[in-house]
This record gives sequence, C-alpha cells and structure tokens, in this order.
Amino acid sequence: MDASSAFQDTLPLSSDALLAQLDEWGLNYRLHSHVPLRTVEDAKGVEGQFMVPGENTLRLKNLYLRDKKKRSYLVTLEQSREIDLKALGAELGIGNLSFGSADRLFQNLGIRPGAVSPLAMINGVENSVKFFMDAAAQQADVINMHPLVNDRTVVLSREDLMAFFDKIGCEVTWLP
Repeated sequence: MDASSAFQDTLPLSSDALLAQLDEWGLNYRLHSHVPLRTVEDAKGVEGQFMVPGENTLRLKNLYLRDKKKRSYLVTLEQSREIDLKALGAELGIGNLSFGSADRLFQNLGIRPGAVSPLAMINGVENSVKFFMDAAAQQADVINMHPLVNDRTVVLSREDLMAFFDKIGCEVTWLP
C-alpha cells in the first residue's frame, strides 16, 4: 500500500489526526502538499517550494533500523550526510545494524516506507523504538519532515519539534 495521504486512514494514527494533535498542543508548523516523495532525490526536486530565504533549514533523511536482538531504532540525519551502518552501530555500542522490514516499520512506527519521519515517534515511543537525531538539528531554525505520509511536508521550528518530543516522552540521543 502506498504511503500517501490517500491511505492515511489505514494508519494507526492518521496524518490529519497528528496535525490536529500538533494544533491542540499549540505547536506551529507550515504544511505543504506535493507529489509523493520516496527518496532524498525526490525531496530535492520539491524542497525549493518550502524554503524561506535566510531561514536555516534542516532537510532530513530517516533510517528505520534494527539490531540482531530485533530492537528498533529511528535514525534521523541531515539529508546529504553519509552513513556507514557498521560504524554507526559500533559508535552507539549497539552492534550490527540493518534496515527494518516494511512490516516492522508499520508495527513499530505506524507508517509505511517513504513516510519515515521523527514525527512517527508518536507511535514509536509506545513500541520502545530508540531515537537518534543528527546534532545539526540543534543549529537549525526549522526542520522539514513528513507528517506520517509522504505527500505532505511540515516545517517545524527546532523549538516546536523539541516540545513535540517532550509531549510524547521521546528521548533524543544526539549524533555528532
């Protein structure tokens, strides 16, 4: 099944329900609709329409990973950052990491491939997913991410994203 908003009602938490929750919590965001984005290259093709001159924007790539003990991890990085999974696993003291399956992604984060996002931690916290985020986010004015579907992008301030993590009880481990 595709990861666009056309199928959001098949998710444990719909994109619309997530956006309503952000509103209820008083978290400000800009919402953009676009063609479904499945890769960083797809995102680079549309991100110009979200950019505000002078705004330090962090654009993301997100990796849903697991270790040999079947523990789940969401790793959020600046989109052009290179990553070596073996080195990352060693750096984090986790061991060997591999990509999680689409089924595990849905089970643990409540999303489909192509819509992976830090906002999916609203589901991941309940399923013991550990969250790692690029320290570059600490310098960003705003951060672009999918709201559980891949044909929408929300632009959240760094402060509002951190408030979101606080609201859901998500511990952020920073990657240097």
